[in-house]
Amino acid sequence: MPKLGMGPVRRRQLVDATITSIHEFGLADATVTRIAKKAGVSPGIVHHYFADKDELLFESMRLMLKNLRSQAVARLTKAHTPHERISAIIDASFAPEQFSPKVTTAWLALYASAPQSKNLTRILTLYHHRLRSNLIYNLKQISPSANHVQLAEAISALIDGLYLRGALNPSLYKTTSPKTIVSDFVQSALTKGGQYV
Repeated sequence: MPKLGMGPVRRRQLVDATITSIHEFGLADATVTRIAKKAGVSPGIVHHYFADKDELLFESMRLMLKNLRSQAVARLTKAHTPHERISAIIDASFAPEQFSPKVTTAWLALYASAPQSKNLTRILTLYHHRLRSNLIYNLKQISPSANHVQLAEAISALIDGLYLRGALNPSLYKTTSPKTIVSDFVQSALTKGGQYV
């Protein structure tokens, strides 16, 4: 019988073990048995807290998105202008914590698995919606005549694309950082009234 109050601690322990197992074994081979062993518990304990592996993957992605959001909020509280808020969003997306080997491996695996999982698709959709909404809000204040939705979609796609490319090839941005690439794109688009093609 689990100790009273152990639920949140145990769930976090299992999520951390899941992220580590995905990094070490790959998503397909990060079985419940291996995750349990990595966490130092029995497979029965995993099933006590999570219905199945899909629910465990969902919770892992939710935690990574929560960490990303916390980093963004920490930067946004120091930002005072729309330009600074957009920079804070970009900076959080490429924070060093987002590029640890375990985190990048987990992101790549979970993104690839989303089409087969309604839960993962749903949480990624929420993340994309929040990112786009934050960008649109700030873009409207900078460039009232721009196509804010289209520009926000382009910025979001650039953030995701550069992150995934950097996750696959960490040496890719040795000369120019992804943050600089996105920031330069935003500045160029805003200079042209929101046009970027």
